[in-house]
Amino acid sequence: MSTYAFRLTAGALSLLSTLPALSLAQSDAARTAGTVSALAPVVVTASRTPQPLDTVLGDVTVIDHETLQNSKSSSLAEILSRQPGVQIYTSGGPQTVTGVYLRGANPLQTLVLIDGMRINDSNAGSIAWNALDPAIIERVEILRGAASSLYGADAIGGVINIITRRAADGESFNAWANFGLGSRDTFKTSMGATGAQNGWDYRLSASKASSDGFDAKTVGSSNHHPDRDGYEQHSVAGALGYNWRENQRIGLDIYNGYIDGDYDGGGHPSRSLTRQQAYSLSSTNQLTDIWQSVVRFGFAKDSIESRSGNTSSLVGMIQRQYSWQNNFQLASSQHLGLVLERLEERPLTASEYAESRRNTNSAAAIYRGDFGRHHLQASIRHDNVSGLDSQTTGSLAYDLDLDSNWRAGLAASTGFRMPTFADMYTPYAWGYRGNPDLKPEKSRNIEAHVRYASGPLSVEATVYQNKVRDLIQGYVCDASFECTAENIDRATIRGATLTGAYAWDNTTLRASADFLRPRNDTTGATLARRAKQVYNLGVDHRIGKLLLGADYQFQTYRYDDAANNTRLGGYGLLNLRAAYDFTRQVGVQFYWNNVLDKDYTQAYGYRNDGSNVFVNLSWKY
Repeated sequence: MSTYAFRLTAGALSLLSTLPALSLAQSDAARTAGTVSALAPVVVTASRTPQPLDTVLGDVTVIDHETLQNSKSSSLAEILSRQPGVQIYTSGGPQTVTGVYLRGANPLQTLVLIDGMRINDSNAGSIAWNALDPAIIERVEILRGAASSLYGADAIGGVINIITRRAADGESFNAWANFGLGSRDTFKTSMGATGAQNGWDYRLSASKASSDGFDAKTVGSSNHHPDRDGYEQHSVAGALGYNWRENQRIGLDIYNGYIDGDYDGGGHPSRSLTRQQAYSLSSTNQLTDIWQSVVRFGFAKDSIESRSGNTSSLVGMIQRQYSWQNNFQLASSQHLGLVLERLEERPLTASEYAESRRNTNSAAAIYRGDFGRHHLQASIRHDNVSGLDSQTTGSLAYDLDLDSNWRAGLAASTGFRMPTFADMYTPYAWGYRGNPDLKPEKSRNIEAHVRYASGPLSVEATVYQNKVRDLIQGYVCDASFECTAENIDRATIRGATLTGAYAWDNTTLRASADFLRPRNDTTGATLARRAKQVYNLGVDHRIGKLLLGADYQFQTYRYDDAANNTRLGGYGLLNLRAAYDFTRQVGVQFYWNNVLDKDYTQAYGYRNDGSNVFVNLSWKY
């Protein structure tokens, strides 16, 4: 670790001691759950195998089902933005283009999965966040830090794994439904059922929503059309599994999300139709006492159709994914995973690309071991990408139990991101063409953390440095205004995160603070649309059948452009909520977002919603 990183570590720990209020920040196990839980949730993203969250090496958060249910009026991106180390921007509402920054990394540098299957669009580089409905999601796992040695390309900032609802072991039958109304003529409903019996397990959930929305662009901005920009959305998720023998299971998972949203294009009303699909078939087999085999085939497809005036355009991606993961329990405290994968990518576009396919063959090994007070995880992966340079990445993490309450750790990892098809192969038009000689972006990440947990109190401090080279600038022009994409930039992202939680009686208090320095090393400018400081504070209090909650977030200013010429002001948001259980089956929830009616923007020229309310009636069986 560099001298600077050590100074950053010491500085963060000193800051922790001088800010006593932050000793009430969230813990790793409780910062997203809303309560301090006695049992740590099980996660799969950190090592590609299930393990309790409190044994994970690395910076991992679980947004559990309860938290998602307590955020019914929000989009998935908004829910993510309330987690430590996560920032977002929207282009005027949940139906519009949205980006998620994980530890300050570019939205294209974070890998997003649905039930472990990648959905990043390598044609345009986008994620269809607006087509992902939290109403039918069981939980979200966030792994921060470069993770290409586990999952391959795009995991420079980390991994976000969206896990859809599934049946619990031995659960005979469970059903649920929601019906809600809110401001802007917003309507949301969802329902589903899960169960398991006679070796079969199943789940099925569906949701539908609509809203008249608000005027997404600011008055006077380009292409502004004075109207309300609304949306219609529907999603379905399901799974069917069969245990044909003990520890022998075959399963099918599906997700299909769609949103039809309004936006201002060319000075008149326009529409964007976004769809995200993900399907997978898997076979999990315990071959011996120590050897488990997981074979999986996945198919993912996303598309965005823009309709503006008399013109329309379609972009998207088809991906076929094959994997064979072999998990070996070498001893009670040692685990080895060997992975073989193949990814086939096929862009959907009206443009005639010189190359319209990309295949990646990969092999990886992941080792995890616990030796008393010492905990170790190491991984290495090789990705052979057709027509481009092969990439080998690795990671090494070590944690030490200082005593029964304190734990400290260090980690180092590398990552990479492949250029998009659009960056490389866009045919010449209007003075621009793609650059087939682009190189992958590459990163080196180091981090350190210290964690304390004792009874109702838990605190954690994490510091990190992520250096990225060969950053792709998508629009570089010469003296004749002939333009293309080039690898011209380097960036260093340094940061510290303080989190924790404290619970007493029927009250839980949570807080977090992020300090970020996202710098373009080539120009010296701050990377666009990242706030340097973000503070979160939340509280929940139960009075019998009534639950009251409040969340406050403050972000400092950010720049909208790479040259730092356009500054977007900081802002603070206050959200209130209440829930009352009439019976064990029936309840009502009330949400008041942006209570102070703050006028703010996360992208120049675009508005965010003002003060709004939402009321939901829930039923479960």
